[in-house]
Amino acid sequence: QVQLVESGGGSVQPGGSLRLSCAVSRDTSSFDTLGWFRQAPGKQREGVASISTRNGYTSVAGPVTGRFSISLDNIKNTVYLQMNNLKPEDTAMYYCAAAPDVPTIFDPRQTPPYRGQGIQVTVSS
Repeated sequence: QVQLVESGGGSVQPGGSLRLSCAVSRDTSSFDTLGWFRQAPGKQREGVASISTRNGYTSVAGPVTGRFSISLDNIKNTVYLQMNNLKPEDTAMYYCAAAPDVPTIFDPRQTPPYRGQGIQVTVSS
Protein backbone atom coordinates (compact mmCIF):
# COMPACT_ATOMS: atom_id res chain seq x y z
CA GLN A 1 0.00 0.00 0.00
CA VAL A 2 1.43 3.33 -1.08
CA GLN A 3 0.87 6.36 1.10
CA LEU A 4 1.34 9.97 0.13
CA VAL A 5 1.09 12.48 2.96
CA GLU A 6 0.87 16.20 2.29
CA SER A 7 1.93 18.93 4.69
CA GLY A 8 2.61 22.66 4.66
CA GLY A 9 -0.78 24.03 3.74
CA GLY A 10 -2.64 26.79 5.52
CA SER A 11 -3.89 30.33 5.16
CA VAL A 12 -1.88 33.14 3.64
CA GLN A 13 -2.50 36.64 2.37
CA PRO A 14 -2.37 37.46 -1.33
CA GLY A 15 1.22 37.77 -2.47
CA GLY A 16 2.42 35.34 0.17
CA SER A 17 4.21 32.02 -0.21
CA LEU A 18 3.75 28.46 0.93
CA ARG A 19 5.71 25.27 0.35
CA LEU A 20 3.80 22.03 0.25
CA SER A 21 5.57 18.76 0.95
CA CYS A 22 4.48 15.25 0.06
CA ALA A 23 6.15 12.32 1.76
CA VAL A 24 5.89 9.12 -0.27
CA SER A 25 6.03 5.77 1.52
CA ARG A 26 7.74 4.05 -1.40
CA ASP A 27 10.93 4.82 -3.28
CA THR A 28 9.91 7.66 -5.59
CA SER A 29 11.91 6.12 -8.43
CA SER A 30 9.29 3.36 -8.58
CA PHE A 31 6.89 5.89 -10.14
CA ASP A 32 7.28 7.55 -13.51
CA THR A 33 5.69 10.84 -12.56
CA LEU A 34 4.86 12.67 -9.37
CA GLY A 35 2.78 15.79 -9.22
CA TRP A 36 0.17 18.01 -7.67
CA PHE A 37 -3.37 18.82 -8.59
CA ARG A 38 -5.95 20.97 -6.86
CA GLN A 39 -9.67 21.13 -6.56
CA ALA A 40 -11.79 24.04 -5.44
CA PRO A 41 -15.37 23.51 -4.24
CA GLY A 42 -17.73 23.00 -7.15
CA LYS A 43 -14.91 22.92 -9.69
CA GLN A 44 -13.20 20.21 -11.69
CA ARG A 45 -9.81 19.11 -10.50
CA GLU A 46 -6.92 21.00 -12.07
CA GLY A 47 -3.41 19.72 -12.61
CA VAL A 48 -0.83 22.10 -11.17
CA ALA A 49 2.62 20.65 -11.71
CA SER A 50 4.43 17.40 -12.42
CA ILE A 51 7.97 16.07 -12.35
CA SER A 52 9.45 13.05 -14.03
CA THR A 53 11.41 10.79 -11.72
CA ARG A 54 13.35 9.53 -14.76
CA ASN A 55 14.85 12.79 -16.02
CA GLY A 56 13.62 15.53 -13.69
CA TYR A 57 11.57 17.20 -16.41
CA THR A 58 8.90 19.44 -14.96
CA SER A 59 5.59 20.72 -16.25
CA VAL A 60 3.61 23.57 -14.72
CA ALA A 61 0.06 24.63 -15.56
CA GLY A 62 -0.50 27.94 -17.29
CA PRO A 63 -2.30 29.74 -14.44
CA VAL A 64 0.61 29.14 -12.06
CA THR A 65 3.55 29.44 -14.44
CA GLY A 66 6.20 31.73 -13.01
CA ARG A 67 4.73 31.45 -9.51
CA PHE A 68 4.77 27.72 -8.67
CA SER A 69 7.60 25.24 -8.99
CA ILE A 70 7.94 21.54 -8.27
CA SER A 71 10.97 19.66 -7.02
CA LEU A 72 11.87 16.19 -5.87
CA ASP A 73 14.20 14.88 -3.18
CA ASN A 74 14.87 11.26 -4.09
CA ILE A 75 16.72 10.59 -0.86
CA LYS A 76 13.85 11.75 1.31
CA ASN A 77 11.21 10.37 -1.10
CA THR A 78 9.53 13.75 -0.91
CA VAL A 79 8.08 15.99 -3.60
CA TYR A 80 7.62 19.70 -3.02
CA LEU A 81 5.44 22.43 -4.45
CA GLN A 82 6.78 25.92 -3.91
CA MET A 83 4.02 28.47 -4.31
CA ASN A 84 4.91 32.15 -4.54
CA ASN A 85 2.83 35.28 -5.17
CA LEU A 86 -0.30 33.41 -4.17
CA LYS A 87 -3.63 34.71 -5.39
CA PRO A 88 -7.16 34.20 -4.04
CA GLU A 89 -7.92 32.00 -7.05
CA ASP A 90 -5.25 29.59 -5.84
CA THR A 91 -7.51 28.68 -2.93
CA ALA A 92 -8.25 24.95 -3.13
CA MET A 93 -7.54 21.54 -1.70
CA TYR A 94 -4.16 20.44 -2.99
CA TYR A 95 -3.36 16.80 -3.63
CA CYS A 96 -0.09 15.03 -4.21
CA ALA A 97 -0.25 12.19 -6.73
CA ALA A 98 1.83 9.46 -8.29
CA ALA A 99 1.05 8.59 -11.89
CA PRO A 100 2.33 6.60 -14.87
CA ASP A 101 2.68 9.71 -17.00
CA VAL A 102 2.26 13.50 -17.11
CA PRO A 103 -1.22 13.56 -18.72
CA THR A 104 -2.63 11.61 -15.79
CA ILE A 105 -1.70 14.49 -13.50
CA PHE A 106 -3.19 17.20 -15.71
CA ASP A 107 -6.17 15.54 -17.40
CA PRO A 108 -9.22 15.91 -15.13
CA ARG A 109 -10.81 12.92 -16.87
CA GLN A 110 -8.10 10.62 -15.57
CA THR A 111 -7.58 9.39 -12.03
CA PRO A 112 -4.06 9.06 -10.66
CA PRO A 113 -3.59 5.59 -9.17
CA TYR A 114 -2.16 7.04 -5.97
CA ARG A 115 -2.92 10.28 -4.25
CA GLY A 116 -2.72 11.85 -0.80
CA GLN A 117 -5.59 12.89 1.41
CA GLY A 118 -5.23 16.50 0.38
CA ILE A 119 -4.34 19.68 2.20
CA GLN A 120 -6.14 23.01 2.23
CA VAL A 121 -4.58 26.19 0.90
CA THR A 122 -6.51 29.39 1.49
CA VAL A 123 -5.45 32.74 0.08
CA SER A 124 -7.39 35.61 1.52
CA SER A 125 -6.89 39.10 2.87
